[in-house]
Amino acid sequence: MEKETVRLSVSDFVALTNQTLEYAYPSVEVEGEVASFKVNQQKFVFFDLKDDNSSVGCFMTIWQLRQPIEDGMRVIVTATPKLTNWGKFSLTVRAIRPSGEGSLKKSFELLKAKLEKEGLFALERKRALPPLPKRIAVVSSTQAAGYADFIKILNDRFGGLHIEVAHVQVQGEVAADQMIRAIKHFNTQEELADVLVLIRGGGSADDLSSFNDELLVREVAASRIPVLTGIGHETDESLVDLAADVRGATPSNAAQILVPDKREIVQQVSHLVRGIIPTVEHAIELEQQQLRQMLEASMQVFHSRIELAENERNALERVLAQLDPRAVLARGYSIVRGKIEAGQRIEIEQLTKQITAEVTNVKSINN
Repeated sequence: MEKETVRLSVSDFVALTNQTLEYAYPSVEVEGEVASFKVNQQKFVFFDLKDDNSSVGCFMTIWQLRQPIEDGMRVIVTATPKLTNWGKFSLTVRAIRPSGEGSLKKSFELLKAKLEKEGLFALERKRALPPLPKRIAVVSSTQAAGYADFIKILNDRFGGLHIEVAHVQVQGEVAADQMIRAIKHFNTQEELADVLVLIRGGGSADDLSSFNDELLVREVAASRIPVLTGIGHETDESLVDLAADVRGATPSNAAQILVPDKREIVQQVSHLVRGIIPTVEHAIELEQQQLRQMLEASMQVFHSRIELAENERNALERVLAQLDPRAVLARGYSIVRGKIEAGQRIEIEQLTKQITAEVTNVKSINN
């Protein structure tokens, strides 16, 4: 039975086609090579996506372009197929990311040069991490092996730390936006963490491409909290690493950078104490020696003063002895008491005698 032909207006045909496409392919990922890339009015992006046999037009807004793209690069777009009102089939792109090592590297270098020129990677912007953070904010997938390694080493090295974790996807289309929201969350808390750590284990260049997202890199650079990264393997380098204050080679290395090993601290303190004890003992010995010398000097001064006082006393005693009336009497002299006039009684004291006499005559002696 022959199907009935449906007659539609052009507008209805376009609407029906788009309805059918939206139902059948609400979202598609298409991989191809970029051609005829251009930006209009700093708002709209147009380019063709092609392979050896076909080409399809693509459209997106400039703020959806999170990584630099140029002609010849191989990319994967996440898009919705659509028939325009002018009858042209195109892909309305929601997200685009480089595909393949060459394109990933090219996009990386383009964005690196742009952000470097803006000063986002300048050394003078880098902040030192606290020697022993008490509050640690972590942005990572809690299901990832890299996160588990980070937490294990952190607890082994110190333990007892306050850790707040934002669980996010660390690869894929939504990863960058989720990490951006997590960083914003930690930076708007009333009490900020001492350090913010971005953790992601190893993977391919494509797996790690979310860490080269321009908006994420800018969010890391703008963080009020010092940022430490532990992304991929030692040989991997992301733009987020360059924007962070400190880069750890791996998640495990980030944990080692973040906190000291308490066992090493105990050993260092013990070694320091052992080194200080002889110095302290020597200092005490010197102090004791100086005290003994000061005491001896003080005693010498004291004895000298006592000897001087004794000499002075002896001299005074000799003077007093010479002035003692009994010493005069012993030499044959007498002491006369009374009024020396004729007819008056007087007392005469000698060393061993007391005499009472009467004055019968008083005569003046002229020298």
